[in-house]
Amino acid sequence: MVRLLGRSGARSTRRPSGPRPSHAPDRALGAPDGHPRRPGKQPGHPLTGNRRGTGRSGLRSALGGRSVAGQVFVLQVVIVLLLVVAAVVALVLQVRHDSTQEARNRSVAVAETFANAPGTVEALRAPDPSAVLQPRAEAARKATDVDFIVVMNTDGIRYSHPKTDRIGKKFVGTIAPALAGRTVTEEITGTIGPLVQAVVPVKADDGKVVGLVSAGITTESVGGTADRQLPLVLVAAAAGLALATAGTALVSRRLLRQTHGLGPHEMTRMYEHHDAVLHAVREGVLIVGGEGTLLLANDEAHRLLDLPDDAEGRHVFDLGLAPDTSGLLASGRVATDEVHLVKDRLLAINQRTTDSKGGPPGSVATLRDSTELRALSGRAETARERLNMLYDAGVAIGTSLDVTRTAEELAELAVPRFADFVTVDLFDAVLSGGQPQAATALRRTAVNGIRKDAPLYPVGERIRLVDTSPQARCLAAEQAVVEPRLSEAAGWQAQDLERSAQVVTYGIHSLIAVPLRAGSLVLGVVSFWRSEKPEPFDVDEVALAEELVARAAVSIDNARRYTREHNMAVTLQRSLLPRNLPAQDALEIAYRYLPAQEGVGGDWFDVLPLSGARVALVVGDVVGHGLHAAATMGRLRTAVHNFSALDLPPNELLALLDELVGRIDQDEAAEGANAPVTGATCLYAIYDPVSRLCTIARAGHPPPALIHPDGSVEFPEVPAGPPLGLGGLPFETAELELAEGSRLVLYTDGLVEDRERDIDEGLELLRGALERAGRSPEETCRVVLDDSRLTARAGDDIALIVARTRSLTPDRIAEWQVPGDPAAVGEVRASVSRQLARWGLDELTFTTELILSELVTNAIRYGGDPIHVRVLHDRTLICEVFDSSSTSPHLRYAAMTDEGGRGLFLVAQLSERWGTRYTPDGKVIWAEQSLP
Repeated sequence: MVRLLGRSGARSTRRPSGPRPSHAPDRALGAPDGHPRRPGKQPGHPLTGNRRGTGRSGLRSALGGRSVAGQVFVLQVVIVLLLVVAAVVALVLQVRHDSTQEARNRSVAVAETFANAPGTVEALRAPDPSAVLQPRAEAARKATDVDFIVVMNTDGIRYSHPKTDRIGKKFVGTIAPALAGRTVTEEITGTIGPLVQAVVPVKADDGKVVGLVSAGITTESVGGTADRQLPLVLVAAAAGLALATAGTALVSRRLLRQTHGLGPHEMTRMYEHHDAVLHAVREGVLIVGGEGTLLLANDEAHRLLDLPDDAEGRHVFDLGLAPDTSGLLASGRVATDEVHLVKDRLLAINQRTTDSKGGPPGSVATLRDSTELRALSGRAETARERLNMLYDAGVAIGTSLDVTRTAEELAELAVPRFADFVTVDLFDAVLSGGQPQAATALRRTAVNGIRKDAPLYPVGERIRLVDTSPQARCLAAEQAVVEPRLSEAAGWQAQDLERSAQVVTYGIHSLIAVPLRAGSLVLGVVSFWRSEKPEPFDVDEVALAEELVARAAVSIDNARRYTREHNMAVTLQRSLLPRNLPAQDALEIAYRYLPAQEGVGGDWFDVLPLSGARVALVVGDVVGHGLHAAATMGRLRTAVHNFSALDLPPNELLALLDELVGRIDQDEAAEGANAPVTGATCLYAIYDPVSRLCTIARAGHPPPALIHPDGSVEFPEVPAGPPLGLGGLPFETAELELAEGSRLVLYTDGLVEDRERDIDEGLELLRGALERAGRSPEETCRVVLDDSRLTARAGDDIALIVARTRSLTPDRIAEWQVPGDPAAVGEVRASVSRQLARWGLDELTFTTELILSELVTNAIRYGGDPIHVRVLHDRTLICEVFDSSSTSPHLRYAAMTDEGGRGLFLVAQLSERWGTRYTPDGKVIWAEQSLP
C-alpha cells in the first residue's frame, strides 16, 4: 500500500478552495495530450498495466524471499531439507546399528564354532600349536567371510592370525571374561584397524579353559548397506523439494494476481483517501518532474509559496519564486532543512529525488514555516542555557565546607555565562562561623571577572555601605535591586565618588544586587556587573540572579555552620588533649597530633605516671568527627585517668573502659540524641624501668611498633581485642622485655589507613619511615610525619607517640626480705637508714623509717609471708612493701581512746602519695616522698 500511495501521489491534484479546472485531473494523471485517461487503462500501470511482466517480476521477488509467498517457500524448503537430513542420519545410524549387531553375532558364531570344533583342544596341547591351528583358522576365516580368526593361549599369545608376523604376539582386546568362561564382544582398534570382535573360551572335557578363540570383522566391511540405500533417499528428497518449489510458485503467482486485481471502487477509494491526506497535512509538498515541471503542489505549498491556481504543469522558473528557491526545486539536488527566505517567511526545505530506486525522474520537496519556530528556539536556547547554569550551580557550588571557597565558586560560575564581573561581600561574622549582624560592615570575599583590572573593591576590603547604595537597599529590603544605568545612579555613586567614576569609565554600566539570604539570616550581598552587552539586565535575568544566589546561599550557610561547629570542636578538643606531659624518668617521650584536613576527630593520647616509677602510655580513637567525637574522647580520657589511679593491669583497665562505653551507648540510645560510640579503640601500655618489662593490651587498635637499639623495626604480636563498647569478650595482654634505648611507637589508624590504602600497606610504609628515622623520639616523629606517603591523604586525625626507654640502675634500688617477726622492723629501719646515707638523703631518714615501720608492721600483723621491702631512688623516694595477702588497708580516723589505727594516717601525712596495687602473688603498699 505504501508503494501504491507513492505512485498515485504523483498523479493526484490539489483540492482548491473554488471550482476545480476541468483540465487539472488530466495533467495530474500525466496525459500528455490533455485527454483524461482511466486509471485502469494506463499502459505500464503498476496495478493493471502489463500484467504478465509484473507477474514474472513478482514471482522472482516471491522466490527471493521478500514477500509472504517467498517466506512460505523458504520455510517449506527448510522443512524438506531438515526431513532429508533427519532421514539420512536415521538411515546411517540404523544401518550401522544393524551391521554392527550382525557383525557381533557372526563373530560370536564363528568363534564358538571354531572353539568347539574337534581337534581344537588337542591342537592347543600340541608341541607346535601354530602349525596346526594357523591353516585351520585361515580356512575357516575365508569360509565364513570374517576378517580374522585368532587362536591364543590363556595368556593371550596368538597361535594364528591373518598376518603371520602377528603370531606369537599379545592379543589386543579383553580376555579376562573369556578366561572366566564367558563370551566377550567388543569394538576396538586392533592390528588391522577398527573392528568388532568376539572372544570365546576353549574348554577341555573337565570344563577347564585351555585357550581362547577370537573372530572379528573390520568396520569398513560393515557399512555397505548405507552406501546402497543413501542415493535412493537423496533422490526422494530432491523430488520432494521440486514439488515444494512448484507448489510455492503456484501460490505466489495466485497471491500476486489477487493483489493486483483491484476493482474500480477500491481504486477510487484509495485515491480519495490519498488526496485527503495530502491536502490536510500542515506541511507543503511539491513534486517536480525531471524537466523541472511542477507536477503536484498541495494546499499548504500554495499558501507558503503563494502559488497561482494553475501552477501544476508549469516550469518552476515561471512561478515567480526567488531565484535561490526556484533553482533548488529545478535542480533536484538533495537538501536537508535548507532555509530560504520567501517574502516574510523563513522556509525549511527538504528535497529528495524520486528515481533513486527505479522510480520516475524528478524530486519531492517538503516545506515548513520555521519563522516562529526559530524565535521560539532562540528563547528555548536561552532558557536551556540558564537551566544548565542552575544545574551546574548545584554541582559546582558547595564542593567544600569553606565559606570563602564557596563564595569564589559562585563568582567563577557566573562569569562569563551570566555577568561580566561578580563580587561577593559577606559579614565578618559569617566568615568565622557566627551569626551575621546587619549593622556591621561587609568584607569583600570573592571577585571574578572577564578581566583582572576592573576598578572594583579588591578581596579582603572592608566595606561600609551608604544607605543609598543598591547593596544597602537590597539588604534592607531583602530583595534584589537593579541599577540599569550606573552612570545615572546617584545613590550608587555616593558610595565612593572616585571609584564610581572609574567603574563607569571602565565600561561597567549595569548592576544587579541580590541579598545572600538563608532562611531568616542575611549573610551578605552578591553584585552582578555588566560591561560587554549594551543592554541592561532585564526582569528574567533578575529572576535568574535571585535563583542562583539562593542556591549559593544554602551552601554558604552550610559552610558557615560547619565552620562554627569546627571551631567549637577544635576548641573543645584542644582543651581535652594534654597540654604538657607529666615529669617522669622512665621514658623519653615525643608526640605529635595532626588534625584531619576536614573535621575534628576523636583521636587522643596520654602519659600517666604510676607507682613504682612505672609509666602508662595510652592512645585511643573515637570513630567519627565533630563535637560528639571530641566530647566522647574527653570522657574516655578522663575515665582512663581515673582507672589508672587504681593501678590496674592493662587488660583489666580496658575491661572497665569497655563497660563504660557500653553504658554511654545505653544512655545515648535511651535519649535518642546521638549515635552509639561503638568503634572506639584504645591501646594501653605500662612500662616498668626496674624490670624493663612493658605490658600491653589493645582494644581494636593498630599494633605498636618497636624500634630496637640497632635500628631494626618490628610490630610485636599483641592480641587484638574487640573495639570498646561491644562487650562480652576479655582482653589479653602481651609482655615485652625492652632493651634500654628501645623506642616504642604508638599511633592511631589515621597514620596507616585510609579509603585508598589498606592497613597492611600503611604498616609497611610506617616501617620504612621508622627505619630511616634518627635515634631521638623527636627525630622519629619528624621523619614519620614528613613522609608524604603516610600523611598526604590523611582523612582522619593522627596521634603519634614515640617513647625511648630508660632503666633504673641497680645502684638506685635497695631490697630486703623481711621475716614475719615484729623484731625485724628494727633491722629494716637500720638498713634503710644506711641506704639513705649512701644516696645522700639523710634528711629523709626519719620520715622514711617511720613510713617503713608502719607499713612493715601492718604487713607482719595483717599480711602474709613472704614480705619484701623495696626502696627506689627516682624523681621521688619510693618505699614499697610486698606481701602475699590480698587484704587492702583502709585509712581511718582513730578515736582518742583507740590504741591503734593511726599508722596509715601517719603514712598519708608524711608522704606525698601512697596507695595499694595488686600483683598475681599479693599486693604492694607504696608511698612516695619528694626529694629535698
